[in-house]
Amino acid sequence: MLHTFHKGGVHPPQSKLTASQPIIDIELPRKVVVTFSQHIGAIAVCDLKKGDHVTRGQVIAHAAGFVSTNIHTPISGKVVKLDRCKTAFGHPADTVTIEASDEDHQSDLDAIESLSPVRDDDTAMSLASEELIKIIDDAGIVGLGGATFPTKVKLTPPPGSKADILIVNGVECEPYLTNDHAIMLANSEDIVRGIRLLMRAAKVDRAVVGIEANKPDAIEAMTRAASTCRAIEIMPLKVKYPEGGEKQLIEAVTGREVPSGGLPISVGAIVQNVATALAVSDAVRYGLPLMSRVITVTGPSVKKPGNYRVPIGTDIRSLIDIAGGVPSDVGKIILGGPMMGKAVVSIDAPTIKGVSGILMLPLSMSRRREPEPCIRCGACVDACPMGLEPYLLATLSRFDRWEDCEDNKVMNCIECGSCSYICPAARPILDYIRLGKNKVGAAIKARRAQSK
Repeated sequence: MLHTFHKGGVHPPQSKLTASQPIIDIELPRKVVVTFSQHIGAIAVCDLKKGDHVTRGQVIAHAAGFVSTNIHTPISGKVVKLDRCKTAFGHPADTVTIEASDEDHQSDLDAIESLSPVRDDDTAMSLASEELIKIIDDAGIVGLGGATFPTKVKLTPPPGSKADILIVNGVECEPYLTNDHAIMLANSEDIVRGIRLLMRAAKVDRAVVGIEANKPDAIEAMTRAASTCRAIEIMPLKVKYPEGGEKQLIEAVTGREVPSGGLPISVGAIVQNVATALAVSDAVRYGLPLMSRVITVTGPSVKKPGNYRVPIGTDIRSLIDIAGGVPSDVGKIILGGPMMGKAVVSIDAPTIKGVSGILMLPLSMSRRREPEPCIRCGACVDACPMGLEPYLLATLSRFDRWEDCEDNKVMNCIECGSCSYICPAARPILDYIRLGKNKVGAAIKARRAQSK
C-alpha cells in the first residue's frame, strides 16, 4: 500500500503535458536582469556600480544576514544599469542589468564547454558539515520547490534541535509542472550525490526520496542511482495533492505530524527538493553557484512545451518565445502551477530562482465562475490538508475580523488552493484567507517588534 498524508487533499487533473520530455538548454543570453530578492529573507546587498565588469558565477549581491542568500551573475559582461524594475507581478525590485560583449560571450561558452569537477566524490564526501554548509551558503542555494528558503538555514537547526532524517521532495504534485520529473530522469546520479552531501551537512544517517507513483520512470531512475547507497530509500507515494507540501510529505514518509506553528525540525526532519540536491552537487563538485534552473513552459495551446534549463535573469518573454510564443487563445499566464501559482501582470520581467514553471492557460480555462452563496456543504473542510475550516477563515477575513482569524489558526494555511478548487459554489475562499494571513502576519510582526 502506497504511503500518503491523511488529512484532506484533492485530485485535480494532472495535465503533465511535458512529462518525460528531455531538458532543453537554452542559448546563453547576451543580456540578463538579475533581481536581488530571490529568496525568503533579507534582500541581498549589491556593491556594484555602473560600468563594472563581472565574470560568470561572480557574486553580484551579498547575503544581508543569516536568512538571506548571495546572488550570482549567469553571464560575464558590463554592468549597464542599476535600477528598480517591476517584477512579473508588478512589484518594484532592485535589479542589475548586465550585457556581454562578443568576447565575454565566447569566454562563457568556452568555460561551459570545458567544465570539469573541482572535487572528486571522495574529496567531496570527506568535507566536514561546516565546510559543506559554507559552500552551499556561498553558492546562494535556496529551496527550488518554490519556497526559496535559504538551504543553509535548514541545515543549521536551532540549539537543542537534531534531525534524524533527510526527506527529499520529488513529489511534484502540482498539475502541469514536470521540471523535477525531468531532472530526476536526466540527472539522477548527480541528485543522489547531492543527497549524500546534504546528509553529511545535516549529520543524518538516513534519507528518503518521496516520488508520486505517477512517475514510474523517475522512480526507476532514482532507485537505480541510489542502489549503491543503503542509507537512501526511494519511496513511491500515492498520487494526491498537495503531497509536495512540506508537512504533508513528512507525514506521508514518516507518519510524524508537525505541530501547529512548528517547523519540520521539531519532528526531526529536514526537507529538501530534488532540484536543490542537484544544485548542491553542482556547487560542491563543480564549484558552480546557483545561476540556472529548469523551468517547465507549458499549456494546452503552447507550440513547444518543454522543460528548459534557463540562466536566472533571462527575460520571461524571451523564454516564452523559445517555446513558440504566447498562443492567441491565452487568457492567463501563471508563474508556477494552477493550484499555487500566481498570474503575472507582465512577461517583460526576469526569471528568478523560485520560478519553476510558466503556465499559459486558454481564456476558457482562465475565467472564474460567478461566486454563489455558500451551501454549508463542508467540502472545503474535508479537503483542507491542515485540518482548518476554510469557509470560516474566509468569512472572518471578509468582515475584517483579524483577531478571530488568528485564533482560528489562519497562519497554518499553506495556500494550496484545495478549498477553492473543491468548492461547488466557486467561492474565492483562498483569496480571502490570503488577505487574512497578510493582515495577521503583519500584526504578529508588529507585536514582536514592540516586545524587543
